[in-house]
Amino acid sequence: MRVLVTGGAGFIGSNFVHQTLATRPDVEVTVLDALTYAGSRSSLEGVLGDVRFVEGLVQDGALVDSLVADADVVVHFAAESHNDNSLTSPGPFVQTNVVGTYELLEAVRRHGVRYHHISTDEVYGDLALDSPERFTEETPYNPSSPYSSTKGASDLLVRAWVRSFGIEATISNCSNNYGPRQHVEKFIPRQVTEVIDGRRPRLYGDGLNVRDWIHVDDHNSAVWAIIDRGQMGETYLIGADGEVDNRGVVSQVLELMDRPGDDFDHVTDRPGHDRRYAIDWTRLRDELGWQPQYRDFRSGLAATIEWYRDNEAWWRPQKAAAEARYAATEQVL
Repeated sequence: MRVLVTGGAGFIGSNFVHQTLATRPDVEVTVLDALTYAGSRSSLEGVLGDVRFVEGLVQDGALVDSLVADADVVVHFAAESHNDNSLTSPGPFVQTNVVGTYELLEAVRRHGVRYHHISTDEVYGDLALDSPERFTEETPYNPSSPYSSTKGASDLLVRAWVRSFGIEATISNCSNNYGPRQHVEKFIPRQVTEVIDGRRPRLYGDGLNVRDWIHVDDHNSAVWAIIDRGQMGETYLIGADGEVDNRGVVSQVLELMDRPGDDFDHVTDRPGHDRRYAIDWTRLRDELGWQPQYRDFRSGLAATIEWYRDNEAWWRPQKAAAEARYAATEQVL
C-alpha cells in the first residue's frame, strides 16, 4: 500500500508516520509538508530514510496531483490549527484548510484514490460545562473561530465530493491530542516547557474550559481502523473519555514536575474561547471495534512530560521564537 501523508512532519502526522512504519511493514509512505513553523524534519528523525519526503504546499495543485497519482491512500493531516493565530491572521487558514483540501479532493477524484480527512471536534462549537451532552456524528456544525470554521468548510467539501462525484472518502473528527512532538505553542507542551525553564505557567480566564484529551497514538490507531474498516462516505468521532479542565491539566503538569499544583498565573481570556468539548465515540467502538490504549490521562501526561525532558534539542529551537510572539499577547493555548 502506498500512502500519501499530508502534514506528515507536523505533530499528529509525524506520529502517524512513526506508528505506521513501526506496525505496517507493507506500507510505503510519502510525506508532503510545507515545513512551516509547526512542521519539522526533526519530527521524522529515525525514519526519514524510510519515507519519501516532499516539501510543498497542499494548495499547490500540480504538485498534489503528481503525488496523489502515485498513491493508493491519502491521509490529510495538513492544516493550520492554532486558534490564536487564526484570530490574528485568518488568511493562511483559508488557504491551507479550504483551498488545500479542494486541491486534494480534485486530485483523488481524477485518480480514483482512497481519501481520509482528519478534522477536529471544534467544528461543533462548544457545550455547556454542566451539560450531559457530547458531540456525535449528527451534531450540527457551529464553529467559533477562523480555525474551526475553515476546518468545518473542509469537512463539507469532502461530503460534497462524496455525494456529487462518488469519491471514496471518510472523515474523522478528533478531540484534543497530546503526546510527543507537539509544537511548544500548544497548551500542554507550552506549560511543560515553561516549568522546565523555571517559569510559572499562565492560564486563560478562569481555567475551567474543558477539553476531551486523547493520546496521539490512540488517535492514529483509530485513523487506521477507519481506513481499514470504515464505511465510505461516513464520519467517525475519535475520543477517549478524557475530559479535564485546563486548570486541572496545569495542576497535574505542575504536580508531576514537583511543583505546587496552584503555581500558575491567570491572564485575560481569549476572545470566543469555547467552554467545553466532549466526544461520543460509540460508533467507532461499536462498528469498528476500536478501543484506546491510553485510558488514564495522568499516566499519559507523565510519559509526555518525560519525552519533553528527554528531547530538549527537539523543542528548544521552537521555544524562543514562540515566546517572542507571545510576549505581547500572553497567549497560552
